[in-house]
Amino acid sequence: MSEIKIQQIKGATFAARGRSNHWLVMDTPEKVGGAGAASSPMELILFGLGGCTAVDVEVILKKMKVPVENIEIDIQAERAEEHPKVYTKIDMVYHFWGKDLSGKKLEKAVKLSKDSYCSVSAMLKETVEITARVENHSTV
Repeated sequence: MSEIKIQQIKGATFAARGRSNHWLVMDTPEKVGGAGAASSPMELILFGLGGCTAVDVEVILKKMKVPVENIEIDIQAERAEEHPKVYTKIDMVYHFWGKDLSGKKLEKAVKLSKDSYCSVSAMLKETVEITARVENHSTV
């Protein structure tokens, strides 16, 4: 069970604390009452998706003995025009660096994360189209 506490700082600026006891600030633009000084709750959803799949992919590739030196994920998302302005499409591009990386193994790791392991992806895919693409920047 997760335990989260949300506490108002000022206006539409809030802090959240989870079981880890770490605080995270959330904010909105000034035009809606925030200070524009922190990530929005909707950005945090994308952070959660990216972080969840990044960890999965790293662990899967280690088990496959794929010597990845660096992983980056670029995420672009589209939102509905009307309220609630939910995400309607999320495009993810996974970038991998290392020596002589197997494209097939990179693709498999991303697919396993997206389809089987990432809890955030599993929740979101019920309501939003999520696409994933791999860019292999390996050197020989």
